Amino acid sequence: MGAGTFKPVKAETIEGHEMHAEFIDVDKETIEQLRSFAGKIYAVGTTSARTLESLYWMGVKTQIEPAIQPADLFISQWEVYDQLPNSNSMLEALQSLLNWMNIHQLQRLISKTQILIAPGYQFKIIRGLITNFHQPNSTLLLLVAAITGDDWKKIYTYALEHDFRFLSYGDGCLLEL
Repeated sequence: MGAGTFKPVKAETIEGHEMHAEFIDVDKETIEQLRSFAGKIYAVGTTSARTLESLYWMGVKTQIEPAIQPADLFISQWEVYDQLPNSNSMLEALQSLLNWMNIHQLQRLISKTQILIAPGYQFKIIRGLITNFHQPNSTLLLLVAAITGDDWKKIYTYALEHDFRFLSYGDGCLLEL
């Protein structure tokens, strides 16, 4: 998790906000385990959610271009919305990523992601999220809204009315798709 996680959205529209990039480091065994738990994966924290969803898109990139170099697996902020096809299954994408790692003799995938998960995003790997309550005008709240739709307002109103604690050491919640 980088300091940019806490950078507020100050732009008039989300398109004007530059999402921070985070490094990801995932070993091959973890990706294999993700395949065996397809449809049952819950992320713990927004950084984990971004990492898991980015693995899907990295797998798609390896399907499109099997000779892609490790540095080119980087997921930019908006490419998952309008530049990459999203018809691949989770299993296909992760298997392609594993095959690519075998070809490149990699036991660990180290890359970066700048993915911005906002309302309209179609989740590919996670089925839910365990997280704390986030500040208004944050990309973290956008991710929550992507999972819950307009229900995020009800959830946060309830939390405020019942004195839930917000931010990193606050109360947690389980959000399901």
